[in-house]
Amino acid sequence: MELFDLLNRDIECSCGRIHRCDIGCVDIGIGALERLPGNLEGYKNLLMVADSNTYAVCGERVKALLGEKLGGVCLFVTDDLLVPDEESIAAVESKMTDKTDLILGIGSGVINDICKYVSFYNKIKSGIVATAPSMDGFASSGAAMILGGMKVTVTTHAPDVIIGDTEILKNAPIDMIRSGYADIIGKYSALCDWKLSALINGEYLCPEVYDLVKEKTDLIRSLARDIAERKDGAIEELMRDLVLIGVTLTLLSTTRPGSGSEHHLSHFFEITGILEDKPYFLHGTDVGYSTVVTARLREEIRSFAIPTFSSVSDKVREECYEKIYGAIAPEVSELQKSAGRYANSLSKVYRKKWDEVIAILSECPKAAEIGEMLTDCGVDLSLFVPMYGAEKIQNGIWFAKDLKDRYSVLWLYYNMFFTKSEARRIL
Repeated sequence: MELFDLLNRDIECSCGRIHRCDIGCVDIGIGALERLPGNLEGYKNLLMVADSNTYAVCGERVKALLGEKLGGVCLFVTDDLLVPDEESIAAVESKMTDKTDLILGIGSGVINDICKYVSFYNKIKSGIVATAPSMDGFASSGAAMILGGMKVTVTTHAPDVIIGDTEILKNAPIDMIRSGYADIIGKYSALCDWKLSALINGEYLCPEVYDLVKEKTDLIRSLARDIAERKDGAIEELMRDLVLIGVTLTLLSTTRPGSGSEHHLSHFFEITGILEDKPYFLHGTDVGYSTVVTARLREEIRSFAIPTFSSVSDKVREECYEKIYGAIAPEVSELQKSAGRYANSLSKVYRKKWDEVIAILSECPKAAEIGEMLTDCGVDLSLFVPMYGAEKIQNGIWFAKDLKDRYSVLWLYYNMFFTKSEARRIL
């Protein structure tokens, strides 16, 4: 299936479920921006949301195209990375009126998430004019927000309008293009985690979506050099498949097809960066680096013919939370208490199904292969460790999983290798 096969219809799937993703308009290609007025024909009063960087890309053009339909502008002016938090939400809502019927973002991930969140809770629609093919959440119904200091994915709705003009996208900063590519490469890890959880926890898995995401990941991998060279066709395909993957998340009402252990690590670096007021990479770039890390973990686990397990007390784990997460440690602790994963040992299940576990882990490309995929697109792997330091990366391996109620290979790795001596290193 291609992108437009998945939209605005009931899909009776071989998995036994009916999937649906309603999006009014997806326009990706050369000249898409100029077609914006026709694609917004049903709307009368729009609030435009941008930051100073994205506004500089096409803000004035969008204003001219909207004409009398433009009811207001929310412009974030900051030298720092925009954070999708309570302050940003309030800023957008302050620019709305009772006539606003669409919030139109100009940007990429963070702008899109803020617009989805605010529009959903104000019972109107959102749209996005993409300024970079930098991540896969354009068409997702989830909004990745930072609320109460925690990274949470809030179920909202997919944008009603998605515009990706190739001329704009191919001229985005190269780091943002590489970020989108790396985000897709991360699907090798996410799909492996999904299949592992289906085996261990009996979690639902749709084979059709699994195969579709794997197919598109392989395709984008084959276009690495063309993407790095900003070739029109490759950039258009990258954007199309970033949107498609977001659509699959909406179809299934879960981020499983696109997010696993590699995303948990990415969220860890972002959250700790905000807490410590330290820099972090673009989301997709972090996902790419983290995919190399999680591939190494799978290789280490696979070296055991018979698994062994270790454990530490809840008290010690809580002390680790306090050391690593500081002010949000209580939220992390409460999330895991509610999830109950530490209360339920899976060691018997692992031992019983170990051969199947190894077979699933073996499906994910090795760390060296993932590294080659990233360097083929120009991602510099040598920047990762200097940015965060070996200690923070290791802490993420142990406790990034605790930021979400989501099983991944990080849980298996923790169960096998986190010991009292590792806890003492942190404390």
